[in-house]
Amino acid sequence: MRFRQIPTFSLIAAALLALLCLAQPDKAAAQSDGADAQLQPLVAALGTKNLRDIGKAVTALAATGDPAVAPALRALNDGDLYIQKSDGAVVIGRSAQGGYAISDPLTGAALGEVARGAVDKIRINNAVRRAVRAALGGLDLLSPDRARRLAAAQAVFAEKDPEFLPALDAALAKEKDAGVRTAMERARAATVLASDAAPEEKLAAIDTVAARGDRDALASLNIIAEATEDEALRAAARKAAAGIETNLQAWNAAQNVWYGLSLGSVLLLAAVGLAITFGVMGVINMAHGEMVMLGAYTTFVVQSVLREISPGLIDVSLIVAIPAAFLVAGAVGVAIERGIIRFLYGRPLETLLATWGISLILQQAVRTIFGPTNQEVANPSWMSGAFELGLMTITYNRLWILVFALLVLAALMLVLRRTPIGLQMRAVTQNRRMASNMGIRTDRVDAMTFGLGSGIAGIAGVALSQIDNVSPNLGQSYIIDSFMVVVFGGVGNLWGTLVGAMTLGVANKFLEPYAGAVLGKILVLVFIILFIQRRPRGLFALKGRAVEA
Repeated sequence: MRFRQIPTFSLIAAALLALLCLAQPDKAAAQSDGADAQLQPLVAALGTKNLRDIGKAVTALAATGDPAVAPALRALNDGDLYIQKSDGAVVIGRSAQGGYAISDPLTGAALGEVARGAVDKIRINNAVRRAVRAALGGLDLLSPDRARRLAAAQAVFAEKDPEFLPALDAALAKEKDAGVRTAMERARAATVLASDAAPEEKLAAIDTVAARGDRDALASLNIIAEATEDEALRAAARKAAAGIETNLQAWNAAQNVWYGLSLGSVLLLAAVGLAITFGVMGVINMAHGEMVMLGAYTTFVVQSVLREISPGLIDVSLIVAIPAAFLVAGAVGVAIERGIIRFLYGRPLETLLATWGISLILQQAVRTIFGPTNQEVANPSWMSGAFELGLMTITYNRLWILVFALLVLAALMLVLRRTPIGLQMRAVTQNRRMASNMGIRTDRVDAMTFGLGSGIAGIAGVALSQIDNVSPNLGQSYIIDSFMVVVFGGVGNLWGTLVGAMTLGVANKFLEPYAGAVLGKILVLVFIILFIQRRPRGLFALKGRAVEA
């Protein structure tokens, strides 16, 4: 008997639980229907021709603080809110073939399509638009989404409309997040400065706005300094504006340094291969830029193949392209050295002309294969976007290229110092004849050096494909700058190449705002010419075959 009572009790308990579970959705649905029932009359009040009554209805909807009213207000502001002639219901209407696709302004539920003559548009004026803007701003300020609240505070700061003050006060009373609260306080201060508030309140607001310290804050303070007749207020605004200008100048200098380092990393990648080629072999390789170009086109080919295999592999395309570009450019470099350069050692003018001719041949070959137009190379997701550092904007692609350039330099130094081929290259650089007498095959070292320098140039092309147009003329944009870096830093010295690239990059970015891009490069070139008159071997002199000769 006891055995039979257990399942009976279990069945009763299960039935009660099922009834409770079924009751909960009904209760929630009832609450939702109740909320909609309270909002429906307020939305219906928008369906009037009296603009003053529409403004009152907008204010009433905003006072509810319910995000559900936002679609109706946005539709009203965009001119997409209509009244059905048949029953006077307010609906959202979107243009459709032959009429309008209408939907419920609160739930968004589709209500079908109607003819154009079946509805009347609710027309508004600028006063109503301002009310709607303020209402939407207030709703976003109270949004549960932190990002939306922060964006709304930033928008209010830019708008500076006194109508937002009540919404800001209501939002500040509820805000718990410190970052969003600070943004709201600054938005309120900027709005107070644009209002007819008392001078004492505006004086307090000036300090809050000045704490933001950016150009928008400077504009707000300059406006109040010019518009006010209160001397104390004008003096306080000008003093705060002067402090912001000093701060902005410091951040502008920091931004220029970053741009200079970014340009320097590009020059370093383009020049480091040339530095070892020039240092070991004494060859002025005018085709070095085309090695960079081949690396960029290798990246394009790798991405095209991976896109055909699986579009999801684009994020790893650069990882595949780096060794591929090194091998392609390095193989072409070895072929050039074995086929042409080795017959021209000791004849620098003929070597220069020969490599220049090779550069033209490579450019034309690429035009024939890929066409003369630019090719698109996509940025992986991890190299896209930017982030803010104070008042500086740092893009991820430039940051990764800087890191990559330093890693390439470190890897090259490791090869030169810790591998047999690196030891042989350094020996040939210091004394070619003695190295040959010690059994080092200098012709093999020349080929490996030229291939290594060309391969590094190919790797530079992978990086440059992320920030520049991939075209047959890509390498020509960097060959002259690369030679300047090598000569300035010291032929064959990698540390000199690093210092030279970063120095010239920063110098260019500081000169460009005053002299322009072209004149800035000319000034840098004049500086290098004057510099090598005093130090012919560059910043870091390295003894090598060119020096001995």
